[in-house]
Amino acid sequence: MNKVLVSICIAGTALAMSSCRSVEKAMPLSSINGEWNIIEVNGSKVTPGESRTLPFITFDTATGRVSGNSGCNRMMGSFDVNAKPGSLSLGAMAGTKMMCPDMTTERNVLGALAQVKGYKKAGKDKMYLCNASNRPVVVLEKKEANVKLSVLNGEWKIKEANGEAIPSGMEKQPFIAFDVKKKTIHGNAGCNLINGGFETSASNAKSISFPGVASTMMACPDMETEGKILKALNEVKSFDVLAGGGIGLYDANNALVLVLEK
Repeated sequence: MNKVLVSICIAGTALAMSSCRSVEKAMPLSSINGEWNIIEVNGSKVTPGESRTLPFITFDTATGRVSGNSGCNRMMGSFDVNAKPGSLSLGAMAGTKMMCPDMTTERNVLGALAQVKGYKKAGKDKMYLCNASNRPVVVLEKKEANVKLSVLNGEWKIKEANGEAIPSGMEKQPFIAFDVKKKTIHGNAGCNLINGGFETSASNAKSISFPGVASTMMACPDMETEGKILKALNEVKSFDVLAGGGIGLYDANNALVLVLEK
C-alpha cells in the first residue's frame, strides 16, 4: 500500500512539474520581456548542432512585437499586450524564406509557437510557453546579451538600403559614424550631411532608433539614393552583428533595412 502511495505522489509531482497550471499568482507580462534562447521544444532538447543557429525569441512587451530566429530564418509577429497575466497567443509567425541543410528544428519551433496560449516561470531565468491544455511546448532560457552597443563605435560605410546595394563610385559615398559615449551620429546620406542622436532601451540590448536626425539641404543630380537611406534610417528599431562582420539595422518588423560595413 505504501509503495502505491509513493508511486501516486511521484506521478503527481511529475505532472505538476510538467504543467503550466499553478495556484500561484500569474506572472505579469513584463516578466517575458527581452531575449530568450529556445532550449526545449515538445520535451526535446534543442542544441546548436541541430541547426545553423540556436533558436531564440524576443518579446517587446511595450509594443507587442515578437521576433527572433527559428533555427534558420528570422521570424516576426505580434501579441496582445492587454491579455490577462499568464495568457499569450502568438499565432502564425511571419519569416524570411531561406533554406538550410536541416529544417527540422525550424519546423518544430514554429509548430510549437503556433500552439502557445500562455506562459509560466520554470525556474531561475527560465520560462514555459504552454498550449491550450496547459502543457509546456517550449522552454525558454534568458539570453545574455552577447552584442554590446560599443560594437557600433566608429565610421561605417552604408552598403545597402532596403535590400538594394548602394552604387560605388559616388561623389559622396554614404557613411554613418557613431559616437557611442555621446550617443550621437554624423555622416553623409549621398549628398547631404546628416547629424543627430540615437536612443536605446535598457530592456533590449540591441534596440536603437534615430529620432530627429537632421540633414543639410543641398540639391544633387541624383537624390534617389539619399532618399532611400534617410527613409530606412527613420525606420530603424534594432541592430545586430552580421555573419560577415558588418552591422544590420532592422525595422519594427525585424526586416533588414540598412547594411553597414567598416
